[in-house]
Amino acid sequence: MAPVIYTLYGFAILFFVFWCGKWIVHLIALFYGKWKLHKKVTQLPCETPYPGVSILKPLMGVDPNLFCNLETFFTMNYPVYELLFCVEDKSDPAVMVVMQLTEKYPTVSSRLFTGGSNVGVNPKINNMQPGFKAAKYELILISDSGIRMKEDTLLDMVSCMTEDVGLVHQMPFTCDRDGFAATLEKVYFGTAQARIYLVADFLRVNCHTGMSALMRKALIDEVGGIEAFSCYLAEDFFLAKSLKERGWRMCISSQPAWQNSGVCEINSFQARLTRWAKLRVAMVPHTILLEPLSECMVIGACASWAVSFLFSWDPLVFYLVHILVWFLLDWILLSIIQNGSLPFNKFDFVMGWLFRECSSPYLFLHALWDPAIRWRARTYRLRWGGVAEELKPKVKV
Repeated sequence: MAPVIYTLYGFAILFFVFWCGKWIVHLIALFYGKWKLHKKVTQLPCETPYPGVSILKPLMGVDPNLFCNLETFFTMNYPVYELLFCVEDKSDPAVMVVMQLTEKYPTVSSRLFTGGSNVGVNPKINNMQPGFKAAKYELILISDSGIRMKEDTLLDMVSCMTEDVGLVHQMPFTCDRDGFAATLEKVYFGTAQARIYLVADFLRVNCHTGMSALMRKALIDEVGGIEAFSCYLAEDFFLAKSLKERGWRMCISSQPAWQNSGVCEINSFQARLTRWAKLRVAMVPHTILLEPLSECMVIGACASWAVSFLFSWDPLVFYLVHILVWFLLDWILLSIIQNGSLPFNKFDFVMGWLFRECSSPYLFLHALWDPAIRWRARTYRLRWGGVAEELKPKVKV
C-alpha cells in the first residue's frame, strides 16, 4: 500500500501547487491589465516622423457589420498609411463594399487585390500575398475583416513599436452587442482569454493571435515574406516565434482588438474555440494536460480532493469558495478590460460565465476526439508541430 499512498500524496501536492499557481496568474493579469491597458495615446515628438503603415485586409464574404467595420479604417487619425484589400474571388460581394468605401473616401490611399496567389496551404496567406508584395511602407498591419478601429488605435499601436520591438499585437476583445452569444464572447475574451494573454505578455511568452498585428516588414522579408509561413494554419504563432528566435520582442498595445463580426451565434463561437484548441494541441502538445487543468471547474475539483487528502478540509466548502473567488476575480478583470460600463447586468454575466466554464472541458475533449480542422469550406489535418495539409473531398466514381 505504501507506493499507492506515496503516489496519492504526489498527485495531491501537484494539484495543490498548480492551484496556488493559478491564483498568481489571476493576480498578475489583474495588476498588469490595470497598468497596461487603456493608456492615453501620446503623439510622437514633432521632430520624429511617423512611420508609414501598410494595412492588409483579407476579406471573404459580407456580414452585416462589414461596411461599418471597414469604414473605421478610412477615418483613422494617422498621417501616413495605405489600405490594401485582398479578396480571393473576383465575384465576392466584399469587392462591392470595398469599391463603395473607396469612392466615399477618395483621399485615403487604398488598393484592391483579387485572385490571391497559391503559395501554400494557408488560405489567408494565399489571399494576402499580392497585397503584401505590393506594400510600400516599413510597417505592416494585418487586420481581420471583423476588426473595428478607433480613431487613435493605429497611433496607439505604432507608439508601442519601440526599437527592440518587432511585433505589436492587440489583445482580442469584443464590441458591445446584444444577445446571449455576444455576452458569452465578451465573457470569454475578457476573462479566460485575457488572463492568459496578459500574463503571457508580462512574461514575454508567445501568445500572439493574428487578428490585429503590426510588424516590421523587413523582418518578415528576411525569412522569405509571409509565404514562408504558408505551410501553417496558425501562421501568427509561427511568425511571432520566428521574430522571438531572432531576438525581437513582442508586446500588446494598450487598446484591445475590438471584434465586431456581424455573425454572433453560440455554435459558430464554440466552433471557433474548438478550432483554436486543435491548433494549440498540434503546436504545443503539453497543452493536452495543462489546458484542462487551467479551467475553474476542473482545477477546483482536483484542488478540493487534494486539500481533503492533505489537510482533511471539507472538499465541498472548499470547492464552492474556490468558484466564488474565481468568479469575482473574473468580474474585476472583465471590468478592467471593458474600461467602462458593461452592456449586460450581473445576472447575464453569471449565466454567461457558468455556461463558458461548464462547456469548456467538453469543447476541449471534442477537439481531441476530432482533430480535423474545418475552416470555412475547407478541411485540414495538422501534423505535430503545426504543419497543415488540406484534405480534399473524395471524388465519387
